Amino acid sequence: MYHSNTQQMIDYWRSKRGPQGLPPRNAIDPTEFARLAPQSFILGRAASGLYPIRLVGGLIAELHGRDLRGLNFLALADDAGRRPLHASIEVCRRRPEPMILRADGQTEQASLPLEILLAPLAGTSGSPERLLGLYQPLALVSSLGELPVRQLAVRSICGVGPANEESHQIRLATLDGRRVA
Repeated sequence: MYHSNTQQMIDYWRSKRGPQGLPPRNAIDPTEFARLAPQSFILGRAASGLYPIRLVGGLIAELHGRDLRGLNFLALADDAGRRPLHASIEVCRRRPEPMILRADGQTEQASLPLEILLAPLAGTSGSPERLLGLYQPLALVSSLGELPVRQLAVRSICGVGPANEESHQIRLATLDGRRVA
């Protein structure tokens, strides 16, 4: 069960699907989800492991205390979550379904639970070259005070929809206080 805003964006993504099962990137119109635009972002893919943030909504920029455009999305993840996130993004690109990342946005003193949606978009060649994203806070943003989110502590990653039902969900665990995949 996902937050209603996350489900709304998944439904929007599914309503825009093209013949290959992916929405073409030019079919995405932020005015059609204007209420969620401040929580939305678009990732590119320069190469495997390099996912520059191309567009970012105001809420996300405020949470991080800076403009994230051009930054590699993986750089936001903590060390333990970076490799599973990279692998999951590549799987998400191969399967025409979104994925949900559960993470804690961590400041120096507090954390905010987040549900982060990543959904692949087809480019002009039909291959997935972009990802539509959504940050959904699961608690009051004010709990962070004025401190910016420095990193995302990845807790779990799972695929959404029939294309991912048979895949294994990537979960993180701890061993002697260290996060391990």
